[in-house]
Amino acid sequence: MKKIAIISDIHGNKTALEAVLKDIRLRKIDRIFCLGDLIGKGPQGSACIELIQQNCEQVVRGNWDVFIQSPTDNDFLQWFKDRLTAKDYQYLGSLPFHIDLELNEQLIRFFHASPRSEFERILPNHPLEKRLSMFDNTAVTNSSHYKKHPDIVFYGDIHTTFLHTYKQGILCNVGSVGNSLDLTSASYAILDGTQSNNAIQFIRVAYDREAELMIAKELGMPQLDQYYNEIMFANYRNA
Repeated sequence: MKKIAIISDIHGNKTALEAVLKDIRLRKIDRIFCLGDLIGKGPQGSACIELIQQNCEQVVRGNWDVFIQSPTDNDFLQWFKDRLTAKDYQYLGSLPFHIDLELNEQLIRFFHASPRSEFERILPNHPLEKRLSMFDNTAVTNSSHYKKHPDIVFYGDIHTTFLHTYKQGILCNVGSVGNSLDLTSASYAILDGTQSNNAIQFIRVAYDREAELMIAKELGMPQLDQYYNEIMFANYRNA
């Protein structure tokens, strides 16, 4: 039970999520943490929420999970809003900001984007000071009173895997299950607490991307061409 699969940024891509969950089961990992952005971009947000509820022990909220709950005059966003149920909205509204976990005498923190906000984007090429701020104890993590900073920080948001080691600790982005922008395969990470140093492993999972795009087309999802470029070529629509 000391192995934890860490997934993030599902983005309504049920095809990719099912492939990742199957891979996790084959590895006999029972604990799954999800770092947010369950919905948006992909066509099956409600179905993904259901799968996350069924399979994940802990889930934090992402930026999409937050702003999808607000009224909008944007037709693109409204398409996704209209396909969520009242129970979906209730679940998204109940998600916490972060998770703290003690494992092998290390403090491990999980959140979506930064210790300050679901909307603050921290990239691997940002200045060192900004990257090191990911280890900060803040009011929003309810940890501003902590004397100890996290030894390991896991996050999502940027859809690109990386792992940096600093004197302060390890900063790890687990990438994206449903909208990967480094490679086109789905990504997740395994935290292996059976080893005293809490080893981290990245996993890539191929899935049927053509089938996912066909589902999006059949459901009439808007901006299909942009979704196509992200799914097939890892080309970010806002680049």
